[in-house]
Parts: sequence; structure tokens; C-alpha cells
Amino acid sequence: MDTSTHVPAVPGPTGPAAVGRPAGSTPTGNAGQAPSVVAHRTVDSPLGSLLVAATGRGLVRVAFEIEDHARVLAQLAGWSIGQPQDAPARGDAAADRHLDAATRQLGEYFDRRREAFELVLDLRLPIGFRRRVIEELSRIPYGDTQTYGQVATAAGSPRAVRAVGTACATNPVPVVVPCHRVVRADGAVGGYLGGAAAKRALLALEAA
Repeated sequence: MDTSTHVPAVPGPTGPAAVGRPAGSTPTGNAGQAPSVVAHRTVDSPLGSLLVAATGRGLVRVAFEIEDHARVLAQLAGWSIGQPQDAPARGDAAADRHLDAATRQLGEYFDRRREAFELVLDLRLPIGFRRRVIEELSRIPYGDTQTYGQVATAAGSPRAVRAVGTACATNPVPVVVPCHRVVRADGAVGGYLGGAAAKRALLALEAA
């Protein structure tokens, strides 16, 4: 079951940046611009209800219940103010298409019928080193894991292990960009924005 809504977004504390299959250029908006429209819905999953949100540029957010969906939507609404408004052809209808694709592919993933997502992502939220980490996370194969140190090295900053942890903890599209595949050097699963139980469940699903 899913419910869909469109919100002219409201300002989030996080600032902007798109990967996987990039949705195009992401210039910074100017004050006074109309906000981008963020469409969203909730979908059922073995991990509970997931909030999925998209702009006309692509999937912008996946959030677990533990993150408080209302708070996430408020952050997205605030963030969207000042972002470039999507052209009419890429507005609500495009956002809905991105949501449809994400809903379908998440269902296939949880049913063990999909190992790689083929979604257009709007990754304007992570910036700087966090963006580089997101790009590296997308390269970790299904069923495999890497340590925070390995990801830091791959992202070009071998000593930035804690920064990798922060990037994983603020990954705007978990599951789709697999931060759950990053574990501690001692073999412990480490933290996860969806909770340790959700991280173990995702790793077990991919190991089956």
C-alpha cells in the first residue's frame, strides 16, 4: 500500500548535490525563487513504512519510520525553497514517475528479485566529501561489505573514517544507496540511520 502527496517543500538544514544515474545539472537557486515541488508517498516494507520522496529531477529521499516522517517532510519543504524550480515538463508528473519507479524497484529488492537499483537520483542534499562517499557506496556490490576505512580510502581520504560514518548516517537515500553495506573493521555492523536491526535485516536479505 502507498499514499502519494505533493508538497511545495519547506527549508531543511542540509544543503545540496546527484549520482547513480545523474538527473542533470544542479545549480543553486537564488532567494525569492519559487520552491521545487517534492512529491512523496509511504510504502510498506519488511522494515516498516518507508517514506520516499522525489522532485522532477529524481528520487531525493528515502526515510525510515524511526527518522520521523513528518520531520523529514518539514526538512524537505524548507530545503526546496530557493532550489531551482523544475520546468513544467519535469514537475509533478516527472516526480510521480520517479516515485513509481522507486516503489516498484524497492518491492522487487525486498522480494529478492532485484540486486541493483536503476533509478534517477536527485542528490543535491549531500555535498563535498559526503557526496564522494555516496558515490563510493553506490559501487559496493550486492551481498558484499566494506569497512568505513576502505570507503574512506576509496573516497580519497584514508584518515576520514569518522567522516565516512557521518556521511552514511546522513545518506538521503538509504537502501537505494547501500550504506548498510559499510561495517566496522572488527566485524560489528556499526550504526545505521534506520537502526541496527534494520541494517542486520538488509545484510541478511542480501546474504540469503
